[in-house]
Amino acid sequence: MTNGYTPHLASHVPGLANLATQLPVLRDIAKRVAGVARERNIPAFAPQSFRSWFRSRGPRRLTSPPVVLWPDTFNNYFLPSTAKAAVNVLETAGFCVLLPKTNLCCGRPLYDFGMLDRAKRLLLQILDSLSPAIEAGIPVVGLEPSCVAVFRDELSNLFPHDHRAQALSRQTFLLSEFVETHAASFAFPRLERKALLHGHCHHKAIMKMTAEESILRRIGVDFLSPAPGCCGMAGSFGFEHDKYDLSMAIAELELLPAVRRAPSDWLIIADGFSCREQIAQGSDRHALHVAEVLQMATTGGVAKEQGNGSP
Repeated sequence: MTNGYTPHLASHVPGLANLATQLPVLRDIAKRVAGVARERNIPAFAPQSFRSWFRSRGPRRLTSPPVVLWPDTFNNYFLPSTAKAAVNVLETAGFCVLLPKTNLCCGRPLYDFGMLDRAKRLLLQILDSLSPAIEAGIPVVGLEPSCVAVFRDELSNLFPHDHRAQALSRQTFLLSEFVETHAASFAFPRLERKALLHGHCHHKAIMKMTAEESILRRIGVDFLSPAPGCCGMAGSFGFEHDKYDLSMAIAELELLPAVRRAPSDWLIIADGFSCREQIAQGSDRHALHVAEVLQMATTGGVAKEQGNGSP
């Protein structure tokens, strides 16, 4: 749905952008123009982006080992609470969280639509911006599986002879992977909850669910994964007007029935933005990212399941 730059412009006036996509008449026009199915809700922009929040707050634990948190388009502009939770978890585990100095996008939609030349230009910008961190061996932690998959898979394939691309591929981790490999000795408090866990397709195909499952068991979450297939949203696919019926048919095969059957006190856990949108728009539940689940454990509190603000 986005290459990262349109949300960047809209984020300067989130209220105005939301008026155009959330008010009944204007949102219908916006959907027709964008080719979005009328049954879909267009995600609402958060009042403040994650990058803006972090810029006003600044990094902490400056003498601790550094880690670069990748502020993907989805969690930066639509669900900043996820990225804030990741900051809390990483700092609690003993790391200094840094962000890339410039606003960047991995370009995932460009690969999906075959725009490889544009995608390569974006990736070169990323490599240039992250070069100091890459050369210093600083880990990069991503929250959106589709973005992490770009760095782990497409990046090294598109630039097989660029040592920076090969290094970044090795230095990039999902949050659960990073916690398992770099914070193995940190004693997370227990969170004795039951949960339904759904893995994003890129997560399952490229990174596997092993670390995610391990860290949940480590904090005491008793989970089931009853829907091993795709959620049906698949990025922008499920938003397209001529793909909506197929998208929902896929979701109704396994995921949405499982979500509806889950007791109200169970957590619904899904890291992928599109998976969380499918759950929110196809049921009365909202899924949490593993970052938010880990934050619940570290704070000892009970988090309210957060949606994206869409009606």
